Amino acid sequence: MLLITIWPIFALICLGFLLARRAFPSADFWPAAERINYFLLFPALLVSSLAKAPVYDRDVLRLGAAAVATILIATVVLSLARRLRPMPAARFGPVLQGVVRFNTYLALPILALLAGSEGLERAAIYLAAAVPVGNVVSIIALTDAPGSRSPLTLLGTVARNPLILACVAGFALALTGVGLPFGTGSFLDLMGQASLPLGLLCVGAALKPETLRQDMAGLIGTGAARLFVMPALAAITGFLFGLSGVESLVLIVFSAVPVAPTSYVLTRQLDGDATFMAGIVTSQTMAAVVTIPLVLLLLHVR
Repeated sequence: MLLITIWPIFALICLGFLLARRAFPSADFWPAAERINYFLLFPALLVSSLAKAPVYDRDVLRLGAAAVATILIATVVLSLARRLRPMPAARFGPVLQGVVRFNTYLALPILALLAGSEGLERAAIYLAAAVPVGNVVSIIALTDAPGSRSPLTLLGTVARNPLILACVAGFALALTGVGLPFGTGSFLDLMGQASLPLGLLCVGAALKPETLRQDMAGLIGTGAARLFVMPALAAITGFLFGLSGVESLVLIVFSAVPVAPTSYVLTRQLDGDATFMAGIVTSQTMAAVVTIPLVLLLLHVR
């Protein structure tokens, strides 16, 4: 049943890959589509989802805390492992991102299919807590040390993230009870509906199979940590925080999906090993076709 539910998601990724390989509709289309989704359509989905979210619900607050705890625990473990096996920031940055960052474009459709609008509302809460933390630890890892970038620089980088801005706006609407009046909710809902299929097509278009020939041991190790260890850690963390139902599902799904394609952009901007990062993105996305259903079944997610 789970496979029947989520196979269309991976079919869209495959379709995006095939279309991009054939340069259809054009080679310039895919970067432009990714930008409009990242800066416009996807933030609209977050605002519309968060504006309706029960932000005062204790279970929702525990979900946000569990999301942050899961990322920070993984970051600490990786940092300790780096002491045993030293590696430069250019290498450590992709490894850390490959373990702690998540493909939102893949997680949201899965949650929409498995838990409907409630799943999307809880997912917006998860993103509001996890996106800033994930961005900060990734930047620190790629720049080698916390002191190598000033707190103001880090804050500026995070504050310019459109996903974070959308989460702040959605939270403000929910906390004040203003909501989305005068048809703005329907407007943002329509934009948000376009973001999920377009995002999945863009994920497929960004795959680079030629990078899989680079450092197979590193790709396999990082992939195993992301696709198997992280969801197990999320299940344990969720249990310790008393999560159940949809909140537990959200925490596990976001921890079971592959790394975000935007990790490649950040790695390239901060002079990390971009080829290795592209290989991590591609290998995890391809493996997720098998690992996501398997992990959800093993963790008894229905």
